Amino acid sequence: MAGPRERSPRFRRLADWLAWQETLHPNAIDLGLDRLQRTLDRLEWRRPACPVITVAGTNGKGSCVALTARILNEAGYRVGTFTSPHLLRYNERIVIDGVEVPDEALVAAFERIDAARGDETLTFFEFNAAAALLVFAEADLDAIVLEVGMGGRLDAVNVVDADVALVTSIDLDHCDWLGRDRETIGLEKAGIFRGGRPAIFGARDMPASIREFAGRIGADLQQLGHDFDWVRSGARWTWRGRVGEQRDLPAPALHGEIQYDNAAAVLAALEVLEARLRVPRSAIERGLQTVALPGRFQVVRQSTPQPMEWILDVAHNPAAAQTLAAQLAARATTGRTIAVCGVLGDKDVEGIVGELRDSFDTWVIVGLQGARALAPDALASRVQNLGANVEVVAADVVAGCLAAEALAQPGDRIVVFGSFLTVGPALGWLYTSRPWSA
Repeated sequence: MAGPRERSPRFRRLADWLAWQETLHPNAIDLGLDRLQRTLDRLEWRRPACPVITVAGTNGKGSCVALTARILNEAGYRVGTFTSPHLLRYNERIVIDGVEVPDEALVAAFERIDAARGDETLTFFEFNAAAALLVFAEADLDAIVLEVGMGGRLDAVNVVDADVALVTSIDLDHCDWLGRDRETIGLEKAGIFRGGRPAIFGARDMPASIREFAGRIGADLQQLGHDFDWVRSGARWTWRGRVGEQRDLPAPALHGEIQYDNAAAVLAALEVLEARLRVPRSAIERGLQTVALPGRFQVVRQSTPQPMEWILDVAHNPAAAQTLAAQLAARATTGRTIAVCGVLGDKDVEGIVGELRDSFDTWVIVGLQGARALAPDALASRVQNLGANVEVVAADVVAGCLAAEALAQPGDRIVVFGSFLTVGPALGWLYTSRPWSA
């Protein structure tokens, strides 16, 4: 492989930078903090003075980031968010006050990082995280919300000591890197905790390893169902924390029962920051009502060539698939439910399909792009072996969406799921080629 200095780029286009970054490091996934920390030291980067909330977990990270940022924005604060992966545009990953950072700012950050990295061959995600930190450092922010890419302890985001660490849930995913059981995975994700600082756990079933680790380092651990909780009353709900409570709140705009767990964890995180970020009741209400997050049980209604409902969800592990199945069961439909499914090769296909097999009348299997993609014929065979009715195998997502649309009759719904790489192209196609409404 050519040496990193020999290939130092002088690109002007964001797309060229991104393509080059994918070739720089020998491994697409190479967890660890040292390479990024050394580069940030050369850049003389310093930890932000404003509060930092870091979010990890198997599922629900994106929802918690979106809820936190939306509530803080409604309270009048200037907020930067870092998330991954993206659905349509790389710029979605680095956002300030709901606005994607423009190409020019990203290119400028990449130029600084490349000049400072020396002989470090940073991964694509490390470039991404470093760019976010540099952009945020110049933005005069009141708060920063960082989403962990994978795990926690060795994820690039963990170079920042969080003021509040929030772990949403623990289930089996990324097992080749994080471990084969919930206890091991939980310990990896708890690596974002810091001694003497709040650590929020947003699910009722917490691995013992998380409590043991928090106790060992002296983190102030709060768990849903013990230190804070919520209860529904019709279309409204009440949250109770260690110190205060919020009665008669509006339901989160994000779909699904699980969003009450996510919202409750976010309110617990904001409660411990109350001395630095005062959040009035009105901001909580508006934030809950206006939060939006594409690709998480996102409902899109198509008007032509025939009326139908599309549901798009990035569910890519068995726990997320179980949640999707419950959401589909709770949402009435008069016709059939058609799956458009694409899954990466390193995912638990049998676990995902097992949770959703009974949710669909027929399946359209699609191929995805990238080195981790699973060939559509191979995926179709595995889905059929689990007893599901596969009607179409398509080379790519758009072809699969067209095939599902052709199969659908009035009253049917089409559900696109399995990966960000499945939902992203489907959303792009719907947005640009079909009349639709939310």
